[in-house]
Amino acid sequence: MAGKKLALKAIDWVAFGAIIPRNQKTIANSLKSWNETLTSRLATLPEKPPAIDWAYYKASVAKAGLVDDSEKKFNAPKVPVPADEYTALVDAEEKEDVKSCAKFLSVLKTRIGEYEKQLEKMRNIIPFDQMTTDDLTEAFPETKLDKTKYPYWPHQPIENF
Repeated sequence: MAGKKLALKAIDWVAFGAIIPRNQKTIANSLKSWNETLTSRLATLPEKPPAIDWAYYKASVAKAGLVDDSEKKFNAPKVPVPADEYTALVDAEEKEDVKSCAKFLSVLKTRIGEYEKQLEKMRNIIPFDQMTTDDLTEAFPETKLDKTKYPYWPHQPIENF
């Protein structure tokens, strides 16, 4: 039983160490060593506890019925194992999270593509000290002044300031 539970609870310490801040590395290392200590202790335990030799105790104990009573009380309690109702919910939530992360990554990749185009545009423009006003409006169309709609300086609506 100890081996089965160990297989289910393996921790990826390399990934864990990658996300830990530097100021908490000592705490993480102590957690890792404590985990290894407990894991090794658990691994040394047998899968089933050793059986009690009730015949030996019946022969050794002088009071009649004491060992029989103890054996009945020892075997009487049955610990119910709770039903696992949450693993399916967690797995379903994990699948939803993977889908939403994939969608988020695709949105980010398109955004990164747009930003890379803008960056390439910025790298290829004429230096500002060599630009004319026509070059400026060509490179940045949002800076174009609308002299027909706003004939007086600053040729833009006052709300933009």
